[in-house]
Amino acid sequence: MSALAQVLRTRLAEVADPEAAPAMQAYMKSAMPFRGVPKPARARVLRAALATHPVADAAELATTVDDLWDGAAYREERYLAMDLAAHRRHLPWVGLAWLPRLRGWIVDAGWWDVTDELANRHVGRLLRAHPAEVTPVVRSWISDPDRWLRRSSVICQLSSAAATDRDLLTDAIETNAADPDFFLRKAIGWALRQYARTDPDWVRAFVAAHPELSPLSKREALRVITTSGAQHRSRG
Repeated sequence: MSALAQVLRTRLAEVADPEAAPAMQAYMKSAMPFRGVPKPARARVLRAALATHPVADAAELATTVDDLWDGAAYREERYLAMDLAAHRRHLPWVGLAWLPRLRGWIVDAGWWDVTDELANRHVGRLLRAHPAEVTPVVRSWISDPDRWLRRSSVICQLSSAAATDRDLLTDAIETNAADPDFFLRKAIGWALRQYARTDPDWVRAFVAAHPELSPLSKREALRVITTSGAQHRSRG
């Protein structure tokens, strides 16, 4: 077992709140139990552990996160695996070779908390840095049977702003627009709403040209545009 992974597991156990754990598990609808450690306390655990056991290189990072994820008995261990990968000192080590790992985590976890973190924080960053290599991977997720990979294909450009690949976003949305799944419909609206902050005219035209979008997707997509328009009228 990785030394850092062992330290993290030990410290999670030390700050665990068994009374809070059932409610956290119920909220997340998780089959895996929780320790009852909220995000701020988890951040303190990670900070203290890294102070005494800094990650030396990319290989140690990969070994540690795999240990935490694959050997997890509590959901917070998997959160810590993601927190380690997202740490500012470690992000340079999370490169193209991580795509199969990220895909595996998304499918394995099968829920929005993991999907949203990985799609936005890592897949999107890799897509912007390596479009030639990552775009075909994301395109393969657009019609994958796994709904969380499809959600990832829709939301992975949330932080891309002007660097958004509109063709990729369009294909991801059009392919999944008729899917009745709540998480996909919400994702479509979310992705369009974020891009509306960069190009509201494009989003407005896109929504108008796609009547097949669900009411939820349309409402979410136009929220920023509608709100800004209402504020402008009130000032006028």
